[in-house]
Amino acid sequence: MFFKGSRYQGMETYTITAADGRMIPVVKLPLPRTGGVIGYHARKEGQRLDHLAALYLKDATAFWKLCDANDAMVPDALAVQDLIGIPAKD
Repeated sequence: MFFKGSRYQGMETYTITAADGRMIPVVKLPLPRTGGVIGYHARKEGQRLDHLAALYLKDATAFWKLCDANDAMVPDALAVQDLIGIPAKD
């Protein structure tokens, strides 16, 4: 259901019933992975998280690992940070 390397891969799923009676499959939100950071990147204007993830983690789809390492619930929360903590590669 999710691509390999997704933060949702392997997470438990369940079904909820919408107000109109439709059954909707959902996935539990994963807890942030905390393992500290190995360094910091001084972010320049226009740099995107997927580019930083490709550079440091060798996987552009791993931008969410940057979010977890920086206690950011959503990627946009990192847009205002000058320093982005870089987590260790798995």
